[in-house]
Amino acid sequence: MKITDKIRFFLNILFLIGVVATLLLYFIPDSREAFFYAGFTTLSIKVVEFILRFVY
Repeated sequence: MKITDKIRFFLNILFLIGVVATLLLYFIPDSREAFFYAGFTTLSIKVVEFILRFVY
């Protein structure tokens, strides 16, 4: 297993944890700002993983 595969696996785990956290924040009242920050961070992690998939 290449190092990029290990990094991608780790980023995918972080992405899935971020999705769950974002969904939980969506249903909590008065947490819209935290919801947007969590969602943006989660999407950023996925974009990095996507780039790694096609570059390496």
